[in-house]
Amino acid sequence: MRAFDYEEPRTLEEASALMARPGRNRLLAGGTDLLVRLKRREWTVDRVINLKRIGGLRGVEERGDHVFVGPLTTLDELAASEIVANRWPMLVETVHEMGSPQVRAMSTAGGNLCNASPAADLAPPLLCLDATLNVWGTRGERLIPLREFFLGPGKTALGPDEILKEIRIPAATARGCFIKFCTRRAMDLAFVSVACAAVGKDVRLALGAVSPTPIRVPPSVEEAVRRCSPIDDIRASAEYRREMVRVLVRRALERVAS
Repeated sequence: MRAFDYEEPRTLEEASALMARPGRNRLLAGGTDLLVRLKRREWTVDRVINLKRIGGLRGVEERGDHVFVGPLTTLDELAASEIVANRWPMLVETVHEMGSPQVRAMSTAGGNLCNASPAADLAPPLLCLDATLNVWGTRGERLIPLREFFLGPGKTALGPDEILKEIRIPAATARGCFIKFCTRRAMDLAFVSVACAAVGKDVRLALGAVSPTPIRVPPSVEEAVRRCSPIDDIRASAEYRREMVRVLVRRALERVAS
């Protein structure tokens, strides 16, 4: 691991000002991805900015007609929230499919989204729930619908100085499911993931790991297969992934309809 500067800002203003400085800057939330990449020298950085000293970035709170999730909320804390369990059991189901107990104790909701992996597990259910991200930068706050947040593998709509402040989810309850297909139950990336949710009579569907970004698609097997664009890699072929989209979407739609 190469040497780098380390900062611990106490406010979002300080953090965004540090991110705006020239150089390769990275934010530290849970660290479960960042530290591994630094140790492997997959990333080189000039400055690591630890967000953990900033107040108000952790927890789940209902305010008005939205539920707000702090970006530093760990996966364990997300799954343990009564608000989440009562409104969206599918999110609890999703967390239980992610990593090991040790990883879930450290990994954060914000980190999972901001890493912008095509296989990010939280992305499909949050896409189904119409989540919006409130981000903070040197020019103030702005809202980004999650559907517009992912631009490509590892790329987001965040500006160089912007930091995720909170995840906003409309408070409407939803019944749904999350299906993750991978080699092992945990500690593995999805070959294909499918989230399906019914909010009232509105059925919503989202896919992970089969396009450059997680995507929301019409609630139809045929449309899901048509709109996905899987790749061949060492873990699975594009043809196999496409067929698994067909199978898993059918299962998800049947589970939500039952």
